[in-house]
Amino acid sequence: MKSRIPRSRYLFFLPAVGILIVALILPSIVSNDYVIHLLNTAMISLIAVYGLNFITGMAGQVNLGTAGIFCVGAYTVGVLTVMFGISPWLALIPAIVMGLLIGILLGYPSLRVHGVFLTLTTVAFTEIVRLGLNNWRWVGAATGLKNIPNYSFFGTEIRSRIQFYYFMIVFVVIFSIITYRIIHSKWGRAFIAVRDNMEAVESCGISLSRVKITAFTIAAVFGSVAGALHAHSQNYINPVSFTMERSTLFVIMMMFGGVGNMYGCILGVLIITLLPEILRGLGNYYQLVYALIVLLFAVFLPGGIVSMIRNFVNNAKTGKPNEQKE
Repeated sequence: MKSRIPRSRYLFFLPAVGILIVALILPSIVSNDYVIHLLNTAMISLIAVYGLNFITGMAGQVNLGTAGIFCVGAYTVGVLTVMFGISPWLALIPAIVMGLLIGILLGYPSLRVHGVFLTLTTVAFTEIVRLGLNNWRWVGAATGLKNIPNYSFFGTEIRSRIQFYYFMIVFVVIFSIITYRIIHSKWGRAFIAVRDNMEAVESCGISLSRVKITAFTIAAVFGSVAGALHAHSQNYINPVSFTMERSTLFVIMMMFGGVGNMYGCILGVLIITLLPEILRGLGNYYQLVYALIVLLFAVFLPGGIVSMIRNFVNNAKTGKPNEQKE
């Protein structure tokens, strides 16, 4: 007998198909070049947030080192393409390798330290990377690296923002599929189990160290690839762009949309990327309003926008039968 695909999976993929269709036709509706640039930035951030979601959203290990990982990925492809003339496609492979190494490097401290001490470890990593590159003259120091080449596809160089937009859609689709597969695999269940009850995980014979290091490694690979794409989208990088503020922004994106949820990541990234631009008209008060909105969501809606939507749908489903019974 043929295996039937569960109805829940169809329901999960329907919004994804809708989002993809909207994304494909959006440039024909929105002609503003700056809006396309913001959407490119959002898609790059989404890949990094997908990775952060594994370690912080699912495994419960607070990671504020994403900016450092992002920076390493960007500088890896920047140095290889600018100084050694390597193809951007080939330079992406060392960026992935660097992500693997960083994941292992950050994963091992998580076996001995927890909570705020682990958070401080990841913060220290970001600052070490930023300050090190800021004083390393061989890679441009504070002036950074410029003239980072664009990707080429079948001999066609991806130059315009519209071209890069469609290029990024392909990357986002690939990483969305990978993210979905990991979330619904044994590793995804193990990450959630570590977050909920570490003692129970060990009592079941699951290697706690292996699960934590795997979560950190996947997050680091995603962050490193996102950094590499950022370098090619801007054609210029410098250490000033990779501060703690960027790491915090990634965490806000994940929390705003919904921790541990793919659609939450998408919503959080889009809203937090576009919200400051929408509030620019408030002048000097826009940062205050922006901070208040984020604070109110953190206090009154800790599960993010996705949890609010889920509660609304559940109430709509259960409301009618209850009314009939009464």
